[in-house]
Amino acid sequence: MTIAVGGFGLSGNPHDLIEAVRDSGVRDLRIVSNNMGVDGAGLGLLLESGQVSRVVASYVGENKLFARMFLDGDLDVEFCPQGTLAERMRAGGAGIPAFYTRTGVGTVVAEGKPTADFDGVAYVQERGIVADLALVHAHRADTAGNLTYRLTSRNFNPVVATCGRVTIAEAETVVDGFIDPDLVTTPGIFVDHLVTARPREKLIEQRTVRPVPAATA
Repeated sequence: MTIAVGGFGLSGNPHDLIEAVRDSGVRDLRIVSNNMGVDGAGLGLLLESGQVSRVVASYVGENKLFARMFLDGDLDVEFCPQGTLAERMRAGGAGIPAFYTRTGVGTVVAEGKPTADFDGVAYVQERGIVADLALVHAHRADTAGNLTYRLTSRNFNPVVATCGRVTIAEAETVVDGFIDPDLVTTPGIFVDHLVTARPREKLIEQRTVRPVPAATA
């Protein structure tokens, strides 16, 4: 089963839904996501439980278990340039089976893939991604499934929401009535199921702070 999951690092992760997948006990999953969270959080939970057999991602990130499993050959990993990964999911959601991009031409990314010349420039063909299940995290939703996101937690969530045959969204707040259409990022037509996310501390993958300036006389 292929599951596409929103989030970038630990920002915008559908933590409740990831935990539900873990608790279901399902195995041999193919996960499509920008990365696999960190050790002990986010998609790292599914690695620790041994439920993932293949990953399509743009980088290893801060997950030491992910890196070790990949280097030891215990996990099948397809690395995909970040912009290409986003476009593959967007294309899958838009009904586009494949597209051409210059990214990766002449590198291992292009090995085994069709190529073509357009106006004298080489391009590599990338396939759109359609997932069996898509899991996303939203800031606000209405009961029709319309979603809005908050700041950088938006990241991959909108394209993930469109590429699932079945999409489940968790939202921090579910409002009565309808969200202002001008504010909707993901229309409810893409969302099959909606749950209210449990309140929890927002984890930070890497904390960066400015030094306190020295007091002036």
